[in-house]
Amino acid sequence: VLKWEDVEIGDPKCGEIRIRNKAIGLNFIDVYYRKGVLKAPTVPYTPGEEGVGVVTAVGPGVTDRKVGELVAYGGYPMGAYAEERILSADKVVPVPPSVDPVVAASVLFKGMTAQYLVRRCFKVQPGHTVLVHAAAGGTGSLLCQWANALGATVIGTVSTKEKAAQAKEDGCHHVIIYKEEDFVARVNDLTSGKGVEVVYDSVGKDTIQGSLACLKIRGYLVSYGLASGTPDPMPLSALGAKSLFLTMSSVFHYTATRDELVETAGDVFASLASGVLRVRVNHTYPLSLAAQAHADLENRKTTGSVVLIPDGAFEQ
Repeated sequence: VLKWEDVEIGDPKCGEIRIRNKAIGLNFIDVYYRKGVLKAPTVPYTPGEEGVGVVTAVGPGVTDRKVGELVAYGGYPMGAYAEERILSADKVVPVPPSVDPVVAASVLFKGMTAQYLVRRCFKVQPGHTVLVHAAAGGTGSLLCQWANALGATVIGTVSTKEKAAQAKEDGCHHVIIYKEEDFVARVNDLTSGKGVEVVYDSVGKDTIQGSLACLKIRGYLVSYGLASGTPDPMPLSALGAKSLFLTMSSVFHYTATRDELVETAGDVFASLASGVLRVRVNHTYPLSLAAQAHADLENRKTTGSVVLIPDGAFEQ
């Protein structure tokens, strides 16, 4: 029940800033909250985890942000689906002049997710083989690029030939169209029966068992999304068969401190500047049509990143 309506947000309090959004990133986690897979802290609520905007007011005690500065944010608290919003000043990071605001809004949250997945949750090394589900999605495409740059052999799964072509461009050495072939059998063939070091799984229920089967001994299954629903419970013996590691991870836990947030975001922006990451903003919608954007994302009609643009945001 997404409604486009007027609200009053007031002035920033101590430690807060007011931001006029220029671009807002759409992420699948927004769908999880809307559907109730994840619980919003209050109902009703304003969705949205990610955006870029101009600081329009600074509350008492804020010394490191100034009016007119372009900043980005990704993560809690929700509320990005708005023309203007108030945020704690320690939740935003400055956007380098070299990064377009629309690109920054499309990449920060997904980029920080990719960063912690390949750099910290499981440290991808040269010579590793990794499997990325939804390889043509917003986060999946960044994961493929980053893992490739780190020297891994990247296998990606996608749903269509068009998405397969994009995944190839994004650094996948092998692409599996899962609607046409069994991804477990194909991974087994590609790895000569050895399996992969890590599977990055944002799909959930439909893929989790197959993901486990693709792992080599002591492999890592990193679950970071549940696009197809919550997996059925599994016994510990499912991991014990190959001494596997299983984690369900969240970007919020890897950017919990100010230092972690700044370092993670900095790594994303530096990787954009160096060409390690290329971002496709394939779809933009007016913010007032957020419901349509959600429907298209859920129905697999989108590839790459999707951005919501507040009406007149670039005319101000």
